[in-house]
Amino acid sequence: MPAYFLMRCLHHAGQDAARDLHRPAHRAWVQSGGEGLTIVLIGSALQDENDTAIGNFGILEATGISEAKAFAEGDPFNKAGIVAKIELTALPATFQAGRISDPMTPRA
Repeated sequence: MPAYFLMRCLHHAGQDAARDLHRPAHRAWVQSGGEGLTIVLIGSALQDENDTAIGNFGILEATGISEAKAFAEGDPFNKAGIVAKIELTALPATFQAGRISDPMTPRA
């Protein structure tokens, strides 16, 4: 049975140029689910009250926390030093993943 996790990746300040440079690889990583580690149901950028980019988030479907962590740590944004902090929170068994109709990572 799959488990679901909320992933928040908070970025170091002043990373706009680095994000732009690594965004194509980041998007490919999300599309592949980290080469099969997870399925990314949905994700997006995070912004502060001034519309400044501060990170990204995702809702992941994985077999466990270790796969979710490996996905987050393997993201090109993290490997490039953009990410300051990764937070993973397990979602309850009652989480209604089926309500997300168009996952970002295609199912096999």
